Amino acid sequence: MTMIAKDTNVSTQQPIWLQEYIDSPERQAKLYKKTLRILMFSQIFGGAGLGAGVTVGALLAQDMLGTENAAGIPTALFTLGSAGSALLIGRSSQRFGRRAGLAGGFLAGGIGAIGVIIAALTNNIALLFLSLLIYGAGTASNLQARYAGTDLATDKQRATAASMAMVSTTLGAVVAPNLVNTMGEFANSISVPTLAGPFILSGAAFIIAGLLILFFLRPDPLVVSTAIASAQKNVNTETETNLKSANINKKGVVVGAVIMILTQFVMSAIMTMTPVHMGHHGHGLQEVGVVIGFHIAAMYLPSPLTGILVDKLGRTTMAVASGVTLLASGLVAAFAPVGSMPLLTLALVLLGLGWNFGLISGTALIIDSTHPSVRAKTQGSVDVLFALSGAAGGGLSGTVVAHSSYASLSLSGAILSLVLIPVVIWSRKTQS
Repeated sequence: MTMIAKDTNVSTQQPIWLQEYIDSPERQAKLYKKTLRILMFSQIFGGAGLGAGVTVGALLAQDMLGTENAAGIPTALFTLGSAGSALLIGRSSQRFGRRAGLAGGFLAGGIGAIGVIIAALTNNIALLFLSLLIYGAGTASNLQARYAGTDLATDKQRATAASMAMVSTTLGAVVAPNLVNTMGEFANSISVPTLAGPFILSGAAFIIAGLLILFFLRPDPLVVSTAIASAQKNVNTETETNLKSANINKKGVVVGAVIMILTQFVMSAIMTMTPVHMGHHGHGLQEVGVVIGFHIAAMYLPSPLTGILVDKLGRTTMAVASGVTLLASGLVAAFAPVGSMPLLTLALVLLGLGWNFGLISGTALIIDSTHPSVRAKTQGSVDVLFALSGAAGGGLSGTVVAHSSYASLSLSGAILSLVLIPVVIWSRKTQS
């Protein structure tokens, strides 16, 4: 909610409706609050679209392909799709505004979910893989919505604003996995394979989220934010030429990106194989839904508190907390008795919480390091790497478990999470 005085040099360059926001801190404050409300409401549906598909994706691939080695393919595919979509969403958001980018991603994710259902009905593996790629667009929009919440936030509100956009994901993301059995029964009643049932919910939820963004995210927060920032600087031809290089702190972007990438890799690897691991030891779909539901709740529900801590204690402090929490998660998952629901649930809760710490602290670092005129494009590029790390983690997890064990996978994730600590130390030395 940036406040500036009226600049007559800029006023002649902006549409009247946009100049009204530039001149009025009150309008900026109202738009900031309205933007958060719209994002939070749409994210309820976006979270449902994400949670339903994630819960049974690995099981559906295992069932259709008949091999455990394929269990990691769905996560790899929809995270690869998320990577490509993140780039497109970031670039289209920079050019046309958040509304166009986010709505397009959610609607594409809904189409992908419908494709998964058709693939399951026809037992078409090629269509399944293609649809999972497209489904990833919904995941990309779900994540990039957190950036939209920060466009009109002040420096001391950024992590909190990002967290508010994320926390509303919790409701849909927690409820959806616990509707696995219900959606499976509904799917059977209309002659659709049981494991494709949750994708019915995913498709509907993503499409509703896209329509909410498309019709109600007006005026576009990124368009207004960019205009305000330009007016503050009283941009002239010379500064516009050097705007990109002058307003990107590359080291800050790199540190934020590394934090996000490592946490995503570890989380995706362990989360992907947990349903398969549980299935091998006698746990049913309902129990899998409970564990994944708690995991996704831990990914999003603590976001408001995490945002406050990131703003108060600092980005790097919470990045270290992320590494320590992921380490604890990997150790609990590796050494928990195979039949212990409470310990598996604890491991997945810690996994989600560590991811939450890493994502919000990394996101805040990236926002701090970019100017609105290049922010969405940079965010989209970082989210490509973020999604690719998830694809790599999910894709490799099935192979690791098939040739070793779930415990080995969890221990590897625990050790890898420790890399966050030297990254933060390097960051602090660089700042000094």
